[in-house]
Amino acid sequence: MANATADKKAIKMPHNVIMENREKLNISGVNDVDSFDEQSVVIFTDMGELTVKGSGLQIQKFSVDTGELTVSGRVYLLSYSEDGYEKSGGFFGKLFR
Repeated sequence: MANATADKKAIKMPHNVIMENREKLNISGVNDVDSFDEQSVVIFTDMGELTVKGSGLQIQKFSVDTGELTVSGRVYLLSYSEDGYEKSGGFFGKLFR
């Protein structure tokens, strides 16, 4: 059973963000939701931590199995942190930057 969990985490899901009229977000490649309220949602993805800010934000759907998240409300800001996103080749990429 432990191997199945490790295999699931090793597989990276494609990460997409689709916004419809600044009122609905469909996000794939979501690993976890860190926190949420009506003004912000903090999401962990393989591409880094994604923060959504707005008003009246609600999580409509979240599937841990598929990594899909749907957020509704008025969206003002989408912001990624670089933490956790190692596009530069991991440890050695950071070392030789």
